[in-house]
Amino acid sequence: MDLFEYQGKQFLASFGVPVPAGAVAASVDEAVAAGERIGFPVVVKAQVRVGGRGKAGGIKVAADAGELRDHAGAVLGMDIRGHRVERLWVERAADIAAEHYVSFTLDRSARDHLGLLSARGGVDIEQVAAEEPSAVARLHVEPVDGLSPAQCRAWAAEAGLSEHGDALVEMLERLWAAYTEGDAELVEVNPLVVGGDGALVALDAKVTLDDSAAYRHDWAEYQATQGGDEREQAARARGLQYVGLDGTVGIIANGAGLAMSTLDVVSQVGGTPANFLDIGGGAKAEVMTAALEVINADPKVRSIFVNIFGGITRGEEVANGVVAAMERVAISSPIVVRLDGTNAAEGRAILAAHESDRLVSRATMVDAARTAVALAGGAESP
Repeated sequence: MDLFEYQGKQFLASFGVPVPAGAVAASVDEAVAAGERIGFPVVVKAQVRVGGRGKAGGIKVAADAGELRDHAGAVLGMDIRGHRVERLWVERAADIAAEHYVSFTLDRSARDHLGLLSARGGVDIEQVAAEEPSAVARLHVEPVDGLSPAQCRAWAAEAGLSEHGDALVEMLERLWAAYTEGDAELVEVNPLVVGGDGALVALDAKVTLDDSAAYRHDWAEYQATQGGDEREQAARARGLQYVGLDGTVGIIANGAGLAMSTLDVVSQVGGTPANFLDIGGGAKAEVMTAALEVINADPKVRSIFVNIFGGITRGEEVANGVVAAMERVAISSPIVVRLDGTNAAEGRAILAAHESDRLVSRATMVDAARTAVALAGGAESP
């Protein structure tokens, strides 16, 4: 779950990270009122989940209410790399003496958390790393041990930021707490600025939260502004793991690994997957109905490939679930089912009794993929 900048700052502030005073606004009048409360000069920032806002004209400084009104009117409704600006963040303009960079994320290859720290903030860290790799200090943190003050001091020294002393150590510890205790997948501050008074402030915030940890937190306000793909919203409301794509073959599988393999096989035989959808361990009528409702609502889908490997879930339960779901949902596309694993033969027998031009069963994943692609109008034959 990617947060808007203002939400990211609110999230970081809850862990004691200093951020500029500001307010969110959805209209010009709200923006002007926020500026008058905060005090001029202020900065008007477009709230979109994409970088490059400044270059696109989505960040402007206003010296007074008149300028703020003009800037807010120009930025609201702006299109920035395909994202329409519907909210503004109005914050007090900062007195900036220096700009740095810091982030925490997960390095899956190392199986550790990864911190990046650089004295060169305000630009893309990828650009800094490419131009001058030594300017980015990397720190791997073991999840069990966590981050210690000694590590922070050594890390700051490597980045050439020892001059900030305990203030930077405290900032790094608070950001680490936000990342770990807040169940974030990414916490990035760029720039981390040094004010005229020497204080460190998070002038920007990019935060991605782990959806799987939502039950531990009150993230309702964040979730309410997620928007995005309507298919993904519908799937989320039904408790399904779904990612929308642009193809014509709808995918339903049980298990993330099998779902990814299914996408690969569909692509290998000449098709284009319309989605990733993992229904987990259950494939009974209620779950299958929910999955088919989501995929059936996608107008690009021309066939549906249901790929289930039965473990604890038995084959006849899966087959009965598919049949029952088809009775509940007016499916607009033909369904191809590949069923294997526990009691697969019993499940295939149930499907065979209901086969038609709308429901087809295939014994192998490749054959099922070829059939689904052909029914979707692909080049491969069944």
